[in-house]
Amino acid sequence: MFLNLQSQLQSLLFTAMGVLPAIVIHEYAHGWISYKLGDPTAKQAGRLTLNPLKHLDPVGVLCMLFFRVGWAKPVPINPWYYKNKKKGIIAVSLAGPLANFIFAFVMLFVEGILMKYGLYGFTIGWFVYQLCYYSAIINVGLGLFNLIPIPPLDGSKVVEELWEKAVEFYYRYQPYWRWILILLIVTGVLSKPLGLLNKALLNGMWQLVGLILY
Repeated sequence: MFLNLQSQLQSLLFTAMGVLPAIVIHEYAHGWISYKLGDPTAKQAGRLTLNPLKHLDPVGVLCMLFFRVGWAKPVPINPWYYKNKKKGIIAVSLAGPLANFIFAFVMLFVEGILMKYGLYGFTIGWFVYQLCYYSAIINVGLGLFNLIPIPPLDGSKVVEELWEKAVEFYYRYQPYWRWILILLIVTGVLSKPLGLLNKALLNGMWQLVGLILY
């Protein structure tokens, strides 16, 4: 029982340490790409920062800690600054998930180096290995979760730009989407499909890491 409790606390600790960078990277990527496309809104709002306190949504963070999926406060953007509004919104929306996938790959690469040279057996090496392991899972999970086409997730913004009728549909049920999302998370409806996709993407990344290192 003690070992089980210790394992759970250890998992929660590494999850908490992995959640903050995942959220910051995700939201910073949105703001940075929008800024590069000519929109100063995120910078003016103080959101073009790596300070996690600027990005945290309490409910989203709790969901991340206990269900491994969640969200942060959306970075404010003004798409009217973009030369091509449609392409700009799609690029900004996909920037967050893509940043998470890239960071997950970097974490797996560090894991691979630790394994290749047998460094994970030492205390510091083991700590870094565990942190990279949890960070990779969390970042892939966050990236995939945000691609779901349910407002206010990034996937819904992409769908809105590609399918005009989606705008009316999303707007009609606007007050309920957040609660629908929480219900899907708490009931575990999303767990299996997201878990399978998470595993498949991580396996693909691992194979690429293996090709590079071995």
